[in-house]
Amino acid sequence: MKAPIVSPRHIHALRPAAGEALARMRQAARLSVAPMMDWTDRHCRFFHRQISRHALLHTEMVVAQALVHGDAARLLAHDPAEQPVALQIGGAEPAILARAARIGAEAGFAEINLNVGCPSDRVQSGAFGAVLMKTPALVAECVAAMIEAVAPRAEVTVKCRIGVDDQEPRDVLPAFLEQVSAAGVGRFTIHARKAWLEGLSPKENRTVPPLDHALVVEMKQAFPDLHLSVNGGIEDIDTARRFLAGGLDGVMIGRAAYHRPLAVLGPADGAIFGAEGKAPDPAAIVARMRPYIIRELARGERLARITRHMLGLFAGRPGARVWRRILSEEAHRPGAGLEVVDRALAAALEAAAARAS
Repeated sequence: MKAPIVSPRHIHALRPAAGEALARMRQAARLSVAPMMDWTDRHCRFFHRQISRHALLHTEMVVAQALVHGDAARLLAHDPAEQPVALQIGGAEPAILARAARIGAEAGFAEINLNVGCPSDRVQSGAFGAVLMKTPALVAECVAAMIEAVAPRAEVTVKCRIGVDDQEPRDVLPAFLEQVSAAGVGRFTIHARKAWLEGLSPKENRTVPPLDHALVVEMKQAFPDLHLSVNGGIEDIDTARRFLAGGLDGVMIGRAAYHRPLAVLGPADGAIFGAEGKAPDPAAIVARMRPYIIRELARGERLARITRHMLGLFAGRPGARVWRRILSEEAHRPGAGLEVVDRALAAALEAAAARAS
């Protein structure tokens, strides 16, 4: 494995990280919540931000073509309170990606992340996502165009796999990192599994290919100047801390953070970022969400679109079942309002008190 080639373009791209917003993004990347289609929408991100003040959040992947030719205001809608939050985009055309990145930066995103890891059929049909692992030269061309479009306002980053199909990760991944970092990317998140573009569903691609966390650690040793985060199969903060202690710059957690948000994100600010104070409890989180829910309902949003992301708030705690049941059964009903959330919280706390007595 070779050390990365640090070109003048690469050095130029890293200089803006000294700026306050970009420095904050890099610090936040010590622990991040993965971009997840149909899950990490603006309501999910606002909810997660009430649990952790410091973790890096991500949008769902936005297709660059849709951003350039569609309703950018809707696709990029976010509350400033969500920050730090990164925009993930998908595409394979340098000019379109550059335009999409510029739109994202102008909308207030200080990080634009290129998806080089999603194996879904829809992404493959557009010749982007994980299939781009096969063409690192094209990825380098794409990120160079994006950097040109957004520097110094935003940093361009990449989320990738360790390889696809019959590729040998120990050959492919270092070559990929070398070529793409030479184009100006200084920060990568590596999902430590191969992606099989045929024969496995996107869900199976998250679980069937074996994990190789050790390879990601080796990449940090081979490329010490790069900011590398590991993703895949990480379930809790203790595991995240071990990766950070082992030399990695960041850890990304996906479905565990979504399904057990308080268990995963609750201790993060203290354990990962050194913040003082106790982790929030469910009642405190609901109290923080109440003004947001009131505002969104007044704008015409349906309660269930918000509360579907809150179903795991009591996961692993007494009261979890009744909390989920009330929200699942009642939040989708016409006219459902904040009283549903309050009733669910009261029932959950009552169940917890009964268990404790």
